[in-house]
Formats: sequence, structure tokens, C-alpha cells
Amino acid sequence: MFQDTQERQQKRPMCPLHFRIQETPMSSPASATHPLAGHAGAHVHPDMDATYRKITWRLIPFLVFLFVLAWIDRVNVGFAKLQMLQDLQFSEAVYGLGAGIFFIGYFLFEVPSNLLLEKIGARKTLARITILWGVASMAMAYVTTPTMFYVLRFILGVVEAGFFPGVVLYLTYWFPARHRARINGLFMTSFAIAGAVGGPIAGAIMNGMQDVGHLANWQWLFILEGIPSVIAGFFVLAWLPEKPENAKWLSAAEQRAVSAAVAEESQQGHKQHSFADACRNYRVWLCAAVYFCIVSGNATIAFWSPSIIKEIGIQNNLQIGLISAIPFLAGTLAMVWNGMHSDKTGERRMHSAIAALIAAAGLILTGMFLHNAVLALCALTLASVGILAAFPVFWSIPSAFLAGTAAAGGIALINSVGNLAGFVAPYMIGALKTSTGSLSSGLYFVAALEFLAAFLVVLFVKKQ
Repeated sequence: MFQDTQERQQKRPMCPLHFRIQETPMSSPASATHPLAGHAGAHVHPDMDATYRKITWRLIPFLVFLFVLAWIDRVNVGFAKLQMLQDLQFSEAVYGLGAGIFFIGYFLFEVPSNLLLEKIGARKTLARITILWGVASMAMAYVTTPTMFYVLRFILGVVEAGFFPGVVLYLTYWFPARHRARINGLFMTSFAIAGAVGGPIAGAIMNGMQDVGHLANWQWLFILEGIPSVIAGFFVLAWLPEKPENAKWLSAAEQRAVSAAVAEESQQGHKQHSFADACRNYRVWLCAAVYFCIVSGNATIAFWSPSIIKEIGIQNNLQIGLISAIPFLAGTLAMVWNGMHSDKTGERRMHSAIAALIAAAGLILTGMFLHNAVLALCALTLASVGILAAFPVFWSIPSAFLAGTAAAGGIALINSVGNLAGFVAPYMIGALKTSTGSLSSGLYFVAALEFLAAFLVVLFVKKQ
């Protein structure tokens, strides 16, 4: 079926899917193509390892902080649900649909947002997104009907669209491909950090803010967790430089070297540069399918772990919040290790597939052990380890064969299509729980999608 592709591979180097990740070593200092060649002061060769460490420490902690805020505002509805459903008389199916409808807005507006980022710049785009999602999150405090719930969740998806792929694209302006699995892994610890700190914070708010100022605890949850995002949005403009050449905290030699390394890599091999190229590339759609399956597990953990923990016998909101941090803490370690090990070995295929298989096994075991608190929590932690470990390695694949506008649109396309799983998984779990009275069948459904992710990766991504 892919014979023609294989024949083309013999004529030119390609990147996954169906091609190898190309390692692009820096040119030697003596080379005429050294990044500093042709510039005044070209005899000064910056230590690139030290330069990338400097960039990492400047950008990654702040970007992680922003995504922690985004993730908390996206999934705090899972904690609000513990009291909100009773107060508003919503069914589990209403909650599942509302939690998931966020991703419809996210899907529709993500590609336009990332293409806009290419035109107006990362700073303005990320600042706008951060401020607006904070406002939309606070508005969730005033939900009274299912329709309002659906509309506000949809709006939250619209205004947050573009943040995650925007950051992934932004990092390609600074780091060549050989560093990206590790860098993506560091950035994506925000998933796990948000889960680790978001649960206890939400539990504390739910426990301590009941009927304060005539508002319910779940209303305070939305308000208090939305305010920091609005404030942080204004700091984006001051903290994030547009590209290496705008970074005043890099020397002129470092600016030139970093920009040249990224530019040189984008000109090597077979990279596609237009959005039309990305849309026509079957590898983009395969990546979207794999990501859909991975995200289904992540959405399950994010939106349903408080309910799973409550179902295994934990009733106190603060205890639920604290216990929910355990799977994410384990996932943080797995995510960082898997990204670093993948970069060290240059291997992407099995690092992605094995992580997805671990996630599937964990979800199945969680469904089997819902009546045993210890075993269910261990299984949920195993699922979180697999799901989170898959993310950084996965995102090193599309950025290896897309560049320019194709990267902006292609990464957003993969992320937006993949994140439709954030609608499908919560909705299916809610519907199955309403019809069966148990979370087990929904967990088995999501486990099947994780198995499918592993199958697609093994089948279509060639060995490095």
C-alpha cells in the first residue's frame, strides 16, 4: 500500500511518519557554514549547550505556569461537578456533554488562531488567549441551566483555542528538532503539575468557600481560579520575546547562532512549508488520529478522576483533591524521563507505543478495581503514567516534517482534531454511566482507543 512512499524514501531522507528523524549537528566552528560565519565577531563561538540552557530556563517555567493556569481553568469543572450537579439538578449525561463541548469550540478555532499567530506574533496571541480564557472561566460561576453550561463551555474552548499548539510552534523558533522531545517533555509537565496542584487547590476552595458571600463553593472555584489567568495574560507581553533575535537576554552571537541553527534545519531534508501542504499530507492526518486516541485518555483522567476517586469511597472534597494529585505526580516523572530517553536514543516509535499500551492497561485495571480503593488508585496512576509519557515524544514527530506556515497550521490541525477526543471521551463516559450506573464500561471504551494509538504508531511510524 505504501510502496510508492518507500521508493521515494530511497531518493531523499524523510521524517516520521514513514521516515527517520534527522539529527542535524551544528556545523564545526571552522566551517564556512557555521551559524556565525559572515557576521562581525564571527570568531566568537557561543557555547550552544549553555545557550539552550539559558533559553530553557527563561521560557519553559513561564510557559509551564501559563499552561497550568489553562489546564486548571479547563478541567476544574470536574471538581465543581461534585456539588454543582446537585445544586443545579444536572444529570451525569449533561455534565459529560458540557465538559466535552469545550472541545468543539477548541476544534473550530484552533487552526485560525495558530495561523493568526504566524501573522501577528506569539506574544500578542498568547496574551489575548490567556486573558480571555480567564474571563470565560469566571463566567462559569453564573451557570444556572444546561444551555448556559453548554454555551459557556463552548466559549471557553473558543477563546483557549490555539494556546497549546501555539506554544509548540513557538518552541520551534528556538530549538532544533534534536532537542524538541526533551523540551516538549519539560513544557508538557504542565499537564501533570496542573493535576498535582489543581486538585488540592480545588479541594481546598470547595471545602472552605461554601456559602461565602451568598455564592456556592463551586462558583467560588471558577472565580478564584480564573483571576490569575487574567493577570498572567498581561505579563506575557513583558516576558516572552517574539524570536531569538528579539531576546535582549541573549548576546548578539547567541541570537545569531540560535536563529541560524533553526533556519539551517528548516532548509534541510524534505519539510513542507504551506498550510495546503500540511492538509494534503497523510502523515498529518495519521498524527491527528494517534493524538485523538491519546487525548481520550487524558480527558478521562482530567474530567473524571474526581468522580472515580469519589466512587471508590472517598467523600471529602479536600481528600479527593489531594488523592487526585498522586496520578499526576507519577505522570510528571514518566513524562520527563520518556522525553529525555527518547532524545538520548533518537527513538520515537516504541517510546510512544509502549506509553499508550501502559495507559490502556491502567484504564482497564481501573475499571476492574473500582470497588477496591487501593488497587483502583494504583491502576489510575498507571494509566496517568502511560498517557502523560506519550505526549512529549508524540509532538516531536510532526514538528520534524513541517515548517513555516505548514507547522503553524499542521500542528494546530493535529491538535484540534485530536482534541475532539476531549468531547467524545467525557460524553461517552457520562452517557455510559447514566445508562449502566458504572464508570467501568466508559473506562474500557477509552482503553480501546489507547490500544488503537499504539497500533497506529507501530504500524505507520518507521523504526529510527
